[in-house]
Amino acid sequence: MSTPAHLRPPVLAAGWVGDYLRDPGGTLHTVVTALGRWALTWGPIVGPTALAALAVLIAVRVWWQRRCHRRLVVDARVVTVLAPPTVDAAGGPALWSNLVGLLRPALARLVGNQPHLAWEYLFSDAGVALRLWVPGTVPPGLVERAVEAAWPGAHTRTAPAGPPLPAVEAGRPRVLIAGQLRLARSEALPIRADFDTDPLRALIGAPVGLGLGEHACVQVLARPVTGRRVARARRAARRLHTGLATHPVGLALDLLTPGGTPRRRATSATRPGGDPQTVLDYAAQNRVVVAKQRGSQYETVLRYAVTTDLPPEASEEEVRLARQTARGRAHALAAAFASYTEHNHYTRRRLRNPARVVSDRRLGRGDLLSVPELAALAHLPVDEATPGVQRAGAKALAPPPGIPVPGPQTKPLGLTDSGHRRPVALRVPDARHHLHVLGATGSGKSTLLANMILADAEAGRGLLVIDPKGDLVTDVLSRLPASAADRLVVFDADSRTPPPCLNPLDGGETDLVVDNLVSVFRRVYSAFWGPRTDDVMRAACLTLRTQEGVTTLADLPRLLSEPAFRSRVVAGVVDPVLRGFWTWYDELTDSGRSQVISPLMNKLRGFLLRPFVRRALTAGHSTVDLSRVLDGGICLVRIPKGTLGEETARLVGSLIVAQSWQATTGRARTPQRDRRDAAMVIDEAHNFLNLPYPLEDMLAEARGFRVSMTLAHQHLGQLPRDLREGISTNARSKIFFTASPEDARELARHTAPRLTEHDLAHLGAYHAATRLVLHGENTPPFTLTTSPLPPAIPGRARDLRRALRDRPATPATTSAPTTDPAGPPPTSGPRPHSTDPRRTG
Repeated sequence: MSTPAHLRPPVLAAGWVGDYLRDPGGTLHTVVTALGRWALTWGPIVGPTALAALAVLIAVRVWWQRRCHRRLVVDARVVTVLAPPTVDAAGGPALWSNLVGLLRPALARLVGNQPHLAWEYLFSDAGVALRLWVPGTVPPGLVERAVEAAWPGAHTRTAPAGPPLPAVEAGRPRVLIAGQLRLARSEALPIRADFDTDPLRALIGAPVGLGLGEHACVQVLARPVTGRRVARARRAARRLHTGLATHPVGLALDLLTPGGTPRRRATSATRPGGDPQTVLDYAAQNRVVVAKQRGSQYETVLRYAVTTDLPPEASEEEVRLARQTARGRAHALAAAFASYTEHNHYTRRRLRNPARVVSDRRLGRGDLLSVPELAALAHLPVDEATPGVQRAGAKALAPPPGIPVPGPQTKPLGLTDSGHRRPVALRVPDARHHLHVLGATGSGKSTLLANMILADAEAGRGLLVIDPKGDLVTDVLSRLPASAADRLVVFDADSRTPPPCLNPLDGGETDLVVDNLVSVFRRVYSAFWGPRTDDVMRAACLTLRTQEGVTTLADLPRLLSEPAFRSRVVAGVVDPVLRGFWTWYDELTDSGRSQVISPLMNKLRGFLLRPFVRRALTAGHSTVDLSRVLDGGICLVRIPKGTLGEETARLVGSLIVAQSWQATTGRARTPQRDRRDAAMVIDEAHNFLNLPYPLEDMLAEARGFRVSMTLAHQHLGQLPRDLREGISTNARSKIFFTASPEDARELARHTAPRLTEHDLAHLGAYHAATRLVLHGENTPPFTLTTSPLPPAIPGRARDLRRALRDRPATPATTSAPTTDPAGPPPTSGPRPHSTDPRRTG
């Protein structure tokens, strides 16, 4: 009788599972014995092969990491960030949120690695510098624009990357203390990111007192991450939630620990009957973990280093003391990050080979931080009173749309210093609304003027430059094109070559010539000029215009002091008013006559005793036709005050301006469409605008004659009230370099609200606030930096002066007076004419 199937014992399947179930001990013994025999047989072959393969993999990994880092280092740059006067606390999160865009595609990260950035605080005896190291694979300008967008008004200066700490001099011992900061708990837990006050106070104050040869550096290296790196952080967050340890050793110990499992411990912490304090802590921890994982993530590492360079003869005791001091400062830097302690905190780690690691700025594995956490570590100091921080003097503003770039029909001004750096220029038609340039010595004013002058010369536009210092003309001469020699005229008070002649009493309408001449003398010597002196000079000049031949200012003292010469000249005067004047003059006694003419004579003698003045203004017929100069010539007037004296330089420059204005008004006879654009560049303009017309009328008429005027000076205190108001209103394009607080308060009316008086008073060297006319309308202000002058051409100034000396001297074309109240026009025939109106010197 057979046994029922459900009562028969189970039949175990054949194989190792059945053997293990029948005899667990014997099966394990068999397996161990088989493995031992296999190890004895194949171990000598498999072991070395596996070790070699592992070594190769490690070597390949190291080589690949170094190769990727070398690609980052090539063409790397350092962006120095100058904080604006007022720092927006939201700028840090805005910057690092923007830079998440550096995240590369997955394939590019796998092949070439993800580039990282290094935010650095550099401490020295000069203060605190904030820099951002940018790898060469990041497109130029991207990080700079992100910084300027995050903190409006911040300035960035880009330079090739170098080591964060200066190199030690040969033979000098260096003490270096460095370390690394890493998160002490799971990276899923955040550090503190919300502060009532700036957390950088402790960090910036830690290395106070650094002396010469002492430096400190704090680096925050960060790269945006995603994909597997973020997934690993989320797994760490889940282990934290379930109570599992995050470290492999801790996880193994948890598995071997008898008693409740981690999940049970997590459940006991959250059940309603648990400890209320534990429940609240656990809930708060979960909230901050979820909040940290919500946004973008950066992998970060913090490093710090302190160095002290000692003299070569330093003793062991000095080295020991320097090491103790450096160690104390390094501890202070590390302790400054204790303020970030909250759910997580930083702990110090030893840094192997610190000099190379800090210099290389290499980022391996790091800790994950959210954007707010990273922004709390790496941002511009918010406190305005933070000592030693390098700050930008003024806001940097981008130009409005439509501002042109340099070209044939523009005048270059410089480069924008905000956003995408590009050259900007002023259109030639808009330059006719005239340009007001204000800037102290050394601020970049002369560089701006020289660039505009060279552009006009290369474009073939007429050009008159008056330089009372001398450097501007010298710089221009050494850079002019060689083709400019044929249309060049130079008045140089320091040159030994005879200058060209520009006789202020030669040619033109008598009334206009005399009015301009007397007005120039009256304004230059306003403190010593009275109505009687004005009357004497006017009558004498009108009388001299009646004589035949050439008349110069050198004849004026002879007319007033030599009776024979006076009687010969006055004999040809038919105007009754002038004859009455000379009748009265001759009736004076010698002492009375001396009293009348002495105020004028002492000024004329001081003026005419200068050899340059006699050759340039009283040598005979004019050899320079300023009408031809405005139609495409170049006239450079170099009259340094140190050579001629202040009053004589003012007088010479004013007379040349008056002559050029006569040539400008002479354009009324030319149809407007045929008038060529010309420019008058007058440095220290307040010294030379001494015409008998209001400045606003002069500027308005010059625009119609297509003559643009660039009026430059140093400060508003140099301008009389009427001149200041005329320039403010009618020189519509403005370029202001750094100004005094008093001037900045008044100039801010032209640039507010975008640029305040603080900005105008804190502009850096070669940095200017600009407001231009574009298509006849004023544009919003912006800032720029002047472009450096092109290199001087060796021997160019010498060649041009030699060409000027070799040119034959010929008188300029002149015309007889059309109206002469003092008598009929000369009857001795026409004055000499010339096809080339220029004589040079």
